[in-house]
Amino acid sequence: MSTPTRLSAAERRSDVLDAALIEFADRGFEGTSTEDIAKRAGISQPYLFRLFGTKKELYIASVGRCYRDTLELFQRAAEGLRGEEALHAIGTAYMEQLETNRVWLRAQMQGYAASEDADIRRVVREGFGDLVAYVRRVSGADWPELWRFFSTGMLLNVLSSMQVNDDPEPWMVDLLAGCGKQPS
Repeated sequence: MSTPTRLSAAERRSDVLDAALIEFADRGFEGTSTEDIAKRAGISQPYLFRLFGTKKELYIASVGRCYRDTLELFQRAAEGLRGEEALHAIGTAYMEQLETNRVWLRAQMQGYAASEDADIRRVVREGFGDLVAYVRRVSGADWPELWRFFSTGMLLNVLSSMQVNDDPEPWMVDLLAGCGKQPS
């Protein structure tokens, strides 16, 4: 009979962040209980607090990780590319992510909604700022081009949150066409 492998604290923290992302994406910061997160992660609630201290610290870690994951997605997509090619690759990878990972999208939207809290707002601003800085650096785009790129991304966030691919209305199709995308 084999002994179950014991996870390190870092591995357990990672698992808890995975569970927290799902729970916070579903119900937001205020609506999510640490009990539900602990249950999803397969740990006790006291252990969750030992790992993260408070619910707010867990939420901040979850939001920060979501932005780091987004930045890593951008970096993988643009690897070896510059200029317009990098912008296109990042945009394509982002749209694919929106279509395949609704948890990831909802977590982003919940982060914006929770930004009334100064600590959460700081993490959201830093994370989004890192995305802007990376895209600017790799693409060499000027500010008007960056505004278009990020405003298109935010419009795609909104459309994706409305599940535009499920029986899209004509106005949705028109907006997607303006973003260079057709409903799937």
